Amino acid sequence: MKRVKLYILLFCVMITMLLATGCGKSEKVTFVLDWTPNTNHTGVYVAVEKGYYAEEGLDVAIIQPSDMGADAMVASGTAQFGVSYQESVTFARAENVPLVSIAAVIQHNTSGFGALKEKNIKSPKDFVGKKYGGWGSPVEEATIRYLMEKAGADPDKVEILSVGTADFFQASSSDQIDFAWIFEGWDGVAAKLKGIEIDYIDLGKTDPVFDYYTPVIVTSEEMIQNNSKLVEAFMRATIKGYRYAMEHPEEAAEIFIKAVPEADPELIRESQKFLADKYQADAPYWGMQKKEVWQRYNDWLYENSFIAEPIDVEKAFTNRFVE
Repeated sequence: MKRVKLYILLFCVMITMLLATGCGKSEKVTFVLDWTPNTNHTGVYVAVEKGYYAEEGLDVAIIQPSDMGADAMVASGTAQFGVSYQESVTFARAENVPLVSIAAVIQHNTSGFGALKEKNIKSPKDFVGKKYGGWGSPVEEATIRYLMEKAGADPDKVEILSVGTADFFQASSSDQIDFAWIFEGWDGVAAKLKGIEIDYIDLGKTDPVFDYYTPVIVTSEEMIQNNSKLVEAFMRATIKGYRYAMEHPEEAAEIFIKAVPEADPELIRESQKFLADKYQADAPYWGMQKKEVWQRYNDWLYENSFIAEPIDVEKAFTNRFVE
């Protein structure tokens, strides 16, 4: 009889817990993008649409960055999570900004310098006398200077402009710029669809030091220390979203198109196909980051005097939430 009463009591407790969970309000979470919505972000859009965040009790709002930028928004707590890059996180931590990378969105660097064919920019030595259009990060000038010096060219003879979110093709064709830092899976795919010939300098293949993680998902040290359960829940759902994008690129593309109707549907579909096998690539699981990749780039920045002191890379990233 006592055992029966115990079972009834346990059953009642379980029902109470389930009802409490079901009636509880979802926790609101802000996820800030690094740029305009693109297929680097697909896994997050999938996680929203498929209800993966809702299953974790999260109500995730995806926003675009303000003028202060995604890094500052995450570091300040304006957004709990966001999209950044290994180079940006390294520069931030060198200035004691407590950003932490918690997942590599793409396992290898698929970015580089792109230029319209008529600009005749086939190597870093061709940057001489040209105008570069970027987003105003110190890492841009650092990278360009290094590549030009390595090629025996004078880095003082390139003009570096900040053009924000200006369209690469429009800015190039109007002679506002001559070349830009682009993602092969976005502007590279767009060029093929538009029938525009471009020259592309694959950054990850110019030197092993540049095969770093870009983009990455970031949060703050404070979030990890004080709200690790939220970080765990957010990343469980995010992992599911990127796995779905890898396994079902066509369906994932349609989810993105539905969420971002202003995007070019054909570009989204082709870009998603391009990225499907690159999100995880040769890593044992999506999101993984290697210490040697962080250390190699950190050492390069320090040795070339781009940062005053090397950072502690083990504090700059963690695999804790993706393992």
